[in-house]
Amino acid sequence: MIAVVYSGSNHADWRLSDKGRTIASFKTNGINPYFIDEKHIIQLLNKNINLIHHAEEIKRIYFFGAGSSSKELQAIVHNALSTFFKFGKVTVSHDIEGAAIACCRNTPGIIGICGSGSNAAWYDGRKVKPNNYGLGYILADEGSGNWLGKQLIKAFMNETLPENLRKKFVHKYEADRKTLLEKVYRQKQTALYLSSFSEFYIENDGDEYLKNVIKDGFNRLITTYLLPLHKQYPQAYLHFEGSVAFAFQDYLRETTAEAGLEIAGIIKEPINNLLTYYSNKN
Repeated sequence: MIAVVYSGSNHADWRLSDKGRTIASFKTNGINPYFIDEKHIIQLLNKNINLIHHAEEIKRIYFFGAGSSSKELQAIVHNALSTFFKFGKVTVSHDIEGAAIACCRNTPGIIGICGSGSNAAWYDGRKVKPNNYGLGYILADEGSGNWLGKQLIKAFMNETLPENLRKKFVHKYEADRKTLLEKVYRQKQTALYLSSFSEFYIENDGDEYLKNVIKDGFNRLITTYLLPLHKQYPQAYLHFEGSVAFAFQDYLRETTAEAGLEIAGIIKEPINNLLTYYSNKN
C-alpha cells in the first residue's frame, strides 16, 4: 500500500492506494514545517482514523508540501512520518515538485503555483531546477490567497475599499481595525488567516474593484517569476496549479495573454494526478 500526500499550509490531501485501487481519500490540517514541528505533525497523524488503521500496511509514502524547501525542513516532516509509518519508506519533497509531476509528468515545462501561497519554477521532466523564488507570505507570494488577503485588509483599514464591499466585509467578518491588527500580528499562522480572505473574492467574483486587485496580483506573479522563466525557456509549456489560479482562471488567462504568455493547463489540486503517477510506478 502507498500513501500520496500533497500539503499546502491550510490543508493536506491524502490518498491511500493498494495495487492501483484507492483505499481512502481524505484531508487533514496542513503539514508545513515552518508552522508546526515534528511533535505536532505526529499528533495530527494520530487523530486520523484512516491513518491509524492503515499505518502498518503502508510501505511507501510520497509527501509533497509547502515549506519543505530545504533538507532541514524536509527532515522535520520525514522524521515525523517515519515515526508514524514504522514500516514505510518516506520521500519528502517541496510542493512545487509535486505540482510539476502532476502537471507535466515526464515532460519539461514551466510551473506556477498560486494557492494559499505562490511560487514558480522550471521543470526539466525529472527535477525542478532550484531558484531564488518562494520567499513566503511576508516577502513574496504575489497573487496568492494570503497576498489577496493583505490587500483586502489594508483597503478596509485605509478606507479605500468601495462602500458596497466595505458593508459586505463588515457583515461577513464583524471585524474592526483593532481585531484585524491583533489577528495579523499576534496570532500564530498568520499566513493561514490571511489566505482565508480569498473566500471573500470568490463570493464577490465579478466585482470590478476585486477583479483589478486579482489581476494586479497575477501581473506581479507573471512579471517577477514567469516572464524571466519564459525568457530562459521560450518553447516550454506553462502550467498552473492552485486554488486561486483555478478559481480565477479566466482572469489568469487574460493576464497571461496580455503578457504574451499562453497557459497549457490549470489544475486545482494535484493529488489525483500524483496518485495515478505513483500507482503506476509501484
